[in-house]
Amino acid sequence: MKKVAIAIGLYCLGMVSAKSQTNTTDLKLQETPKQVKTGFRSLKFEEANIVSAYYQQDGNNSPVTGGIGSEKLWDVANSLDIKMSFLDKLQRTNYLTIDASMDYYSSASSDMIDSRSLSSASMTDLHFYPSITWSRKDEKKHSSVGVNFAYSTEWDYQSFGGNLSYSKSSKDNNTELNLKIGAFFDQWMAILPYELRPTGYPSGAEGDQVGIAYKQRNSYNTSIGISRVVSKRMQLLFSIEPAYQEGLLSTPFHRVYFTDNTLKVEKLPGQRAKLPMSLRANYFLGDKIVIRSFYRYYIDNWGMTAHTFSAETSYKINSFLSITPHYRFNSQSAVKYFAPYQKHTLSEAYYTSDYDISDFNSAFWGAGLRVAPPGGIMGNRWWNSFEIRYGHYNRTNGMVSHIISLTTKIK
Repeated sequence: MKKVAIAIGLYCLGMVSAKSQTNTTDLKLQETPKQVKTGFRSLKFEEANIVSAYYQQDGNNSPVTGGIGSEKLWDVANSLDIKMSFLDKLQRTNYLTIDASMDYYSSASSDMIDSRSLSSASMTDLHFYPSITWSRKDEKKHSSVGVNFAYSTEWDYQSFGGNLSYSKSSKDNNTELNLKIGAFFDQWMAILPYELRPTGYPSGAEGDQVGIAYKQRNSYNTSIGISRVVSKRMQLLFSIEPAYQEGLLSTPFHRVYFTDNTLKVEKLPGQRAKLPMSLRANYFLGDKIVIRSFYRYYIDNWGMTAHTFSAETSYKINSFLSITPHYRFNSQSAVKYFAPYQKHTLSEAYYTSDYDISDFNSAFWGAGLRVAPPGGIMGNRWWNSFEIRYGHYNRTNGMVSHIISLTTKIK
């Protein structure tokens, strides 16, 4: 913890130094107004966000052991994103955002991939997922374009991909059309439960991966959104986000037990089409209260349908302190390939006992406390805000989780 505090402290000092240099440069530009720097040489720091979170869960429906067994898991996540801007030759504002995120977690269920060993390949692991985003805003044309590249790596897979985005606003900026298209390409290490490994097949643990199979998973998604400022108090956003996946969509180390106690590896179709549609409404109830509501309907070709509703209220206690209670409810049906432990029959072509795609209702609730003094926290103008949030999640099948996060904005 001390190392984290020192690192953040040094980073903040670096931001102060960078801001001082920027101010000096701004003074020079004022002395020679005919000179306007453009391009990467005039990069200006906009903001940085530091997020740390701790998550833990428990339950008794692990798919690793066929839909029964411990789902205990804890995760420590840290994220840093830095946003910068510069003007191009046409005086359009360009934004460059660099994000680096990392999770360190331990999963009791994953440790049961090979119950013969004291520790399997995934008892603890590190998940690293950086990304870089460029966008350009053209005030004259009321439009923006952007491109994002992302990479992700973990013990059993690697992924890379990105997306392209475009938005166009009306002349009065009351209506906006948002378009996005993306693709991600994953490669999975096919780690099998120890009982189902062919003779000589590696475990996937460090030092035992020679000859293991690798499988591909590709994901393609699009997003179409229309937002509208209905009045001074209300804003609406409607979006539709069709997606398509192909390749290995099952998890190789998920066990499935049949009615006659036969054991097999989870098997699911190699294609999946998804269609989420959502409506978001924000209402400004005076100067102190903002109400944010959200509804989403989801359907896919595996037979799942889902309804999600969430609401968050931001209440401004005074000029620098606000509280944000939130609540989300989700109800979903099971995919047609799901059945609990020892309920599948051998005549079925596809089978899974993963309770994440079963039928259940869930609720997520909690609150956040945000501090954002006009003059900055502790009198530091560059330390824009600090927020702490807590959330509790529970499902009707017994799974429970908790998450607490800390967010700092430097601007």
